[in-house]
Amino acid sequence: MAGKTIHAAGGIVVRNGARPLIAVVQRSKDELWVLPRGKLKRKESPLAGAHREVVEETGHKVRVREFLGVLSYRARGRPKVVQFWRMQAAINPSRDLMKDIMAVEWLPLSAAVRRLSYPLEKLFLRNVGRTALRQRRRHRRKTRHATKTKVRRHAAKTNGSKSRSRRITASHGRAGKVAGHSAARGRQANILRRVLGRLTP
Repeated sequence: MAGKTIHAAGGIVVRNGARPLIAVVQRSKDELWVLPRGKLKRKESPLAGAHREVVEETGHKVRVREFLGVLSYRARGRPKVVQFWRMQAAINPSRDLMKDIMAVEWLPLSAAVRRLSYPLEKLFLRNVGRTALRQRRRHRRKTRHATKTKVRRHAAKTNGSKSRSRRITASHGRAGKVAGHSAARGRQANILRRVLGRLTP
């Protein structure tokens, strides 16, 4: 009789740089190289478990992105299902590695595939790794586009405010000139009346 299914989760973790790198970790118990992953805690969701395991095993803060796929195999006679998400890692680590992990390495996709110890994980990373890197580039393009759009909107608002300010200033200037002309004409009329008054017998 088959045992209860083991549920686990992890990440294809990408770190930005001149060349994008993918994390692989070396386990302490057998010194094998694997993708960052681990068993879920009781009542823990796969997404939350994947995030927790990746942070613990790589030492880096990550942002969880798209779901990439599932690995299914038997472990010690029991079925095991591991769900993976693409994750974006911070450039620098934020914590020490957990004691179950000896080392973490950041490698280009092809080198990461070669470093993995299990053939099934090699095949999985070879297939989804390309997707993860394409999604990363697409996400960066969207981010740059959104940033440019915000800058253009801000510039348009700023220019609009300046134009309104110029119009208001110009209006005030014209009003001042009109008021000045009216006052000058009034003074001239008063002087003329006084002169005429003196000349009148």
